[in-house]
Amino acid sequence: METVELEMTRIIQGKKMTSIVVAIVACASILGATTANAATKSITCYKGNSSKIVKATAPKCATGWSTKKPKSSKPVASKAGTSKSLSINATYTGTISTLWTASSVSATSVTATGTGTTLGLNKLVGSGSSSPASQCDTIQGSGYITDGTNTLKANFDPAAQGCGKESAAPTTITIGGSAIISGGTGKYAGATGTLKFTGSFPVDSTAAGTNATAPLTFTITGSFTTK
Repeated sequence: METVELEMTRIIQGKKMTSIVVAIVACASILGATTANAATKSITCYKGNSSKIVKATAPKCATGWSTKKPKSSKPVASKAGTSKSLSINATYTGTISTLWTASSVSATSVTATGTGTTLGLNKLVGSGSSSPASQCDTIQGSGYITDGTNTLKANFDPAAQGCGKESAAPTTITIGGSAIISGGTGKYAGATGTLKFTGSFPVDSTAAGTNATAPLTFTITGSFTTK
């Protein structure tokens, strides 16, 4: 009888031990699973334009980093260019003083006042020269138009020409071509562009040493750009 009781006790204790072992294994599995899941926890940390992922049981951002995502900066819109195109269509009337030599003529002084679309630049000042070997020949010249404060400067294009209506004086000289803008002052500083010009004035004598002043008509048309 005692032998049977001892055997029953041993079996019961064995079952208890097995239950304890099973419980321990189950707890270990649960803890292991919890630990594994905790290890996969991750956060994203930001610093300026950089970002990185931090994984840990209790992940934290390093000093200087934050979990707060920075707002995306909007691109700064570039300012619209301040340059603009201006048009002129003006006729200037005034005088031209010339000095003739045996081989050339110089326009020592040109002054005129403008009407039409002058942009307020109603005073014209210039000078020029030529070495005419035929009825039409190239002319060199430069000048400016101004309102007294702002000035637009230009030089004649190398292809500009002067032509005599007749082959000998007295005659009328017509001039024409392109004027290349070479800048200016005031609000026309840095101006660029090419304008067209035509003009005419009478000549009574082309003899060497002739110094004369004659009426001049000069027209300027076209557009240019200011900065």
